[in-house]
Amino acid sequence: MSQPSIYLDHNATTPIDPRVVEAMTRAWVDCGANPASQHAAGRQARRMLEDAREGIAELLGAKTGGMDADQVIFTSGGTEANNLAILGIQRHASEAIFVSSFEHPSVMAAVRELEHRGTVVRFAPPNKFNVWCDFWHTTAAGLVSVMLANNETGIINPVREIADTCRKRPVPLHTDAVQAVGKIPVNFRDLGVDAMTVAPHKFHGPLGIGALIVRHDVKLQPQLYGGFQQAALRPGTENVALAVGFHEALRLTIAELPDRAAQMQSLRDQLERSLRSELPEVIIIGEDAPRLPNTSCVSFPGLDRQQLVMALDLAGVACSTGSACASGSSEPSPTLAAMGLPEAQIRGAIRLSLGAFTTGAEIEEAARRIIKTVKHLRTKK
Repeated sequence: MSQPSIYLDHNATTPIDPRVVEAMTRAWVDCGANPASQHAAGRQARRMLEDAREGIAELLGAKTGGMDADQVIFTSGGTEANNLAILGIQRHASEAIFVSSFEHPSVMAAVRELEHRGTVVRFAPPNKFNVWCDFWHTTAAGLVSVMLANNETGIINPVREIADTCRKRPVPLHTDAVQAVGKIPVNFRDLGVDAMTVAPHKFHGPLGIGALIVRHDVKLQPQLYGGFQQAALRPGTENVALAVGFHEALRLTIAELPDRAAQMQSLRDQLERSLRSELPEVIIIGEDAPRLPNTSCVSFPGLDRQQLVMALDLAGVACSTGSACASGSSEPSPTLAAMGLPEAQIRGAIRLSLGAFTTGAEIEEAARRIIKTVKHLRTKK
């Protein structure tokens, strides 16, 4: 009989919390109407949708009342929200876009599209954000985008400090907070950003929905057309049940965050210690930097990351080589390459990411399987 699989790929997506499923089921059962309809059932759906929207805004520290209230724009996920920010935040055609060199593929592809259209794109290397100030002496900046926490290494970036610099110009700042929310405290207004991407499937919520939170004074150009929903900034009939699930998952993760974060970090550290005890050549990438509590980017120099991930899958450990949106690519990780790591470290690096419901027994068994698999692969070389 095969061994039970151990899931250590929560940065790709998390299993949905049964309590979130219950909330979504109630929404489907109680009201299946279109929230744009004017009849009673439609108005009920609209109230459920707007309650979820306002709840999400409050939980993430966005302003919900007054003339300067921030916006929560529902999208199909983090990729669409990132595209809406990068392509949609209005700026002068001559102004450059500055991004870090370790962004998610959905940001990188969007800026490459703008570059194709004639926009100047500047890439800042990891941990050298003051390079933007140097560029600004000669280049007009129209937008800066830097992720709050890296999806491969878990390294947390100094977005608050970057926001302070951007505010002095002023230049709008977007942050992809998809990996951060649910693992560390995230407050939109406290960060000082102008737009922020969130996706609930990273914190045990539903797939198929995300959000772009936008400051009240940010001008946004829609990337989809054909409807009036969400002030025509993202037209299309909103999915009420997914919005309810988004809100419930966020409510639960913030309420339980202190315990969740402490548990994930304890188990992650246990996993890293176990690997090092038997595999002293192991390298933990980013271990000396501020990291998400659930993420470990581990390199096994001398091994091939793709071969190792496949071997671990056969051993019943689900992990990845980096972003799920770039899964299967034979190209070296752009993030690890931008960090200037040796080729052998990049080639042998995999990502192990825990969830809120990962157990100590799973981590103990996962370490045993990883150690056994790595030793086996080394004997074959």
